[in-house]
Amino acid sequence: MGDTEIYWRLSNLYFWFFALLGGLLPYWSLYLQGQGFSYLQIATLMASIQLTKIVAPSLWGHLGDKTGQRVRLVRFGAVTGSLLFAGVFLEPGFYGLLLVMLAFTFFWNAILPLYEVITLRSLGEQRDKYGKVRLWGSVGFIGAVAGVGLLLEWISIEWLPWLLLPVFLGVAASAFLLPAEQGERKPPAPKGSLRAIVTHPAVVAFFLMNFLLQVSHGAYYTFFSIHLEQHGYGNLAIGLLWSLGVVSEIGLFLVMHRLTRYFTVRHIVMGALALTMIRWILIAELTDVLPVLLFAQLLHAASYGALHAVSVQYVQGFFGRHHHGQGQALYSGLTFGAGGALGAWLSGFLVDGFSTSAAFWGGAVAMAIAMLITARWLQAPPGPSAEPLSSS
Repeated sequence: MGDTEIYWRLSNLYFWFFALLGGLLPYWSLYLQGQGFSYLQIATLMASIQLTKIVAPSLWGHLGDKTGQRVRLVRFGAVTGSLLFAGVFLEPGFYGLLLVMLAFTFFWNAILPLYEVITLRSLGEQRDKYGKVRLWGSVGFIGAVAGVGLLLEWISIEWLPWLLLPVFLGVAASAFLLPAEQGERKPPAPKGSLRAIVTHPAVVAFFLMNFLLQVSHGAYYTFFSIHLEQHGYGNLAIGLLWSLGVVSEIGLFLVMHRLTRYFTVRHIVMGALALTMIRWILIAELTDVLPVLLFAQLLHAASYGALHAVSVQYVQGFFGRHHHGQGQALYSGLTFGAGGALGAWLSGFLVDGFSTSAAFWGGAVAMAIAMLITARWLQAPPGPSAEPLSSS
């Protein structure tokens, strides 16, 4: 299989997976609001998307490391998650919908951490091309956000689950484009080495920083669309604003390798955290000023793009080859999972008690704390050829 074919096969699943996110994240809270759920119920249901990331990636990552059959696990997760999503069409009420969302996201959230390992292994010595492969996920997200937003200008939001069905089919179909891996069983790692890595102060700081980063995104992923709707923006405008953030993310992925030539990893992290804090303050206070809102969305390049690209390097450097799968799962579970779920839930209380703006101010406070932790304890990750960290 040639390099070009591998590139397109790897890019395909990223495209469909993030297209599904593009159809789900910006509009699902509006769909839930249209179904008559309260702000706290919406926050709980949106948190469930992140909640299963606490357990699912670690379980599936362990199975992937143990068996080496990550492609088969990705296929199983894609198909099973798509089938379970069909429970949404039963209109099961709050608790039934919560169960459906927990069930389908348990399998769906297993896909990406496994696929990140597959991608990096497939690229081999060409890992610098990761950004170019991953940017197709951003393209899929933008296409879905804009397409669904345009359709929702013509049809009711209650049709959203039907609009997502073809994208689920795309995810399932793309999972079968890669050939199955050979049973790549790794030799047993030194006993207790994973514990030594995760208790190292630099690793603890890394996870705390990313945990707080995702807590701060809770208001964005749960209430940004509702916040915009309250300020008079329509569905298409909401979709385009979401898309603008991801366009900036694509631009960042394309130039990230150049930034690392001029700035240290710690400098990139500190700068991105500061810009993220500024972003939440601007959204909280100046949503009605369109140029400011557009600038705030461009800062998505910092708050997601730069920090995720750097974090992939951190996981690879900290955990090494023996624990790469489990390290990726911990990164997903402890940050996107626990941090994202807590952020969504806390933002629900802030919106219910105060306003959507208060929730974004909460995100800014989380970023201020993350900057203090990063400045004090975070260090650069080991190089590709270095030994994994130990607690000594």
